[in-house]
Amino acid sequence: MDVIAEPFPAHTKTAAGEVNGIHTEVMSVYFTDKILVTISQGGRLAHWVHVPLESASPDASAMRLSESGGTNSEDTDLLPMTHLTATTILGGTVPERDTVGQLYATQVGSAIVTKDPAERRLLVVGLGLEKVDSAMDTFADTVQLVLQCL
Repeated sequence: MDVIAEPFPAHTKTAAGEVNGIHTEVMSVYFTDKILVTISQGGRLAHWVHVPLESASPDASAMRLSESGGTNSEDTDLLPMTHLTATTILGGTVPERDTVGQLYATQVGSAIVTKDPAERRLLVVGLGLEKVDSAMDTFADTVQLVLQCL
């Protein structure tokens, strides 16, 4: 039997950078039935969240807000789509971490659906943040790293 060397069948991307002074690594793996995104600081992954991208279609108000620019587009650019629902599947026992994890997961889901409105796979997000930081700069820097992998 001959072994044929082929690339890994799932499309994979990685990015790394500093977020609030902490080295952060992001990886995305596009499987046939799921999309996996990990956001890790210090090599940890302690909180796992999933977001069904095939849930209800976006509501008309969210679509109008994003298409028309809504209020101030800078204020609404980082708002996740309202029809996406994140559910913690592992970890997330600390309420602050759970809330931040679900916010990141819905934001990642929103970015994926914005890029490809026909996307229907299940999104699984693994988080390993050293500390809970809800500052806008930290959130924006982390999302920027994730966008490099989508």
